[in-house]
Amino acid sequence: MRTLALITTLATREDARRIGRALVERRLAACAHISAIESVYRWQGEIHEEPEFRLLLKTTEARCAALEQALLEMHPYELPAIHALELGRVHAPYAAWIEAETGNA
Repeated sequence: MRTLALITTLATREDARRIGRALVERRLAACAHISAIESVYRWQGEIHEEPEFRLLLKTTEARCAALEQALLEMHPYELPAIHALELGRVHAPYAAWIEAETGNA
């Protein structure tokens, strides 16, 4: 089974924690990593430079669609950035843990 990292950004650490915890509790993600970042982007014709929080969620290909749907339902942004990246080489016992924690074992 392929292991994925699903990544999004949020305006506050509190939103990142709340959403990350909910998705882990629902077994859609095995874990959530939160890191502070700075973002520069164009939105509605204006350039923005703002602090944000990156939420990285580890999951499996089988759970990715459900994870994305749940994230869309909880995300406060009008147009959230959501990226799913395949993790090419993952330590086998760690990948097995991700599968077990997301209900895929």
